Amino acid sequence: MNILTSLSELRANLKYMSGSLGLVPTMGSLHEGHLSLVKAARMQNDNVAVSIFVNPIQFGPEEDLDIYPRNHDNDLDILQSEKVDIVWIPDVKEMYPDGYQTYVTVEKLSRYLEGARRPGHMRGVATIVTKLLIAFAPDRLYLGQKDAQQSCIIKRLVADLGFAIDVLICPTVRDIDGLALSSRNSRLNPDERKAAIVLYKSLSEAQTAFANGETDASRLRTLITDVIRIEKFAKLLYVSVSDINSLKELHYVSDRALCSIAVKIGSVVLIDNIVLEDS
Repeated sequence: MNILTSLSELRANLKYMSGSLGLVPTMGSLHEGHLSLVKAARMQNDNVAVSIFVNPIQFGPEEDLDIYPRNHDNDLDILQSEKVDIVWIPDVKEMYPDGYQTYVTVEKLSRYLEGARRPGHMRGVATIVTKLLIAFAPDRLYLGQKDAQQSCIIKRLVADLGFAIDVLICPTVRDIDGLALSSRNSRLNPDERKAAIVLYKSLSEAQTAFANGETDASRLRTLITDVIRIEKFAKLLYVSVSDINSLKELHYVSDRALCSIAVKIGSVVLIDNIVLEDS
């Protein structure tokens, strides 16, 4: 496994690589959700690369950049065991040198959900992913369904800019009680961790209602809201039932929709989603 830090090192290694390349972009503090992406990339490509970079431009001034979980030694041990070929761990100046002023925005899709809650966040995501795609030129890019809006934006970005890359969205990996795996889960205390299952519980209630014939999006949102309000540690930041491609809010669900929530548990904001679709 080659552990690289500079863009010049990365390019030199990629120059002599033969066969297909799968890329898994991460911010580190790896868990089984990340590993599901690595395993998918390993199955479908001759070579697998993982980037580890906590991207400062997708964090707002009052957000958790400074305390975002970091554990490179553990991450590298995990990736070594998964037989990853390249791990790129650039520093901030490598990605954003002095005088940096170029950013990428996917206009309409960035207005909703996390884009509305966190101004500039999706511009930061689109910019760093564009830089990674240029640096690696992978054949396939692996993303998780948990970050559904990011996945939607990156698919649009790849199509709009003409990258010859397949974007594969892998299922959300959940703990035994349904909580979506996230690096931020490590910041929950025991009581908050127990409370956090309300995210999946509320989404499951909506999924059950939809399966039983409920198609009114407003009623589905209300159902989710009512479940979360019962949990004293939880503060609902938004609930959405939207078109799965445009992310526009729906009045009624016809055959398919993205059901998304952001909930603050203690001081930690968690997001989750499910896809509502006819079976």
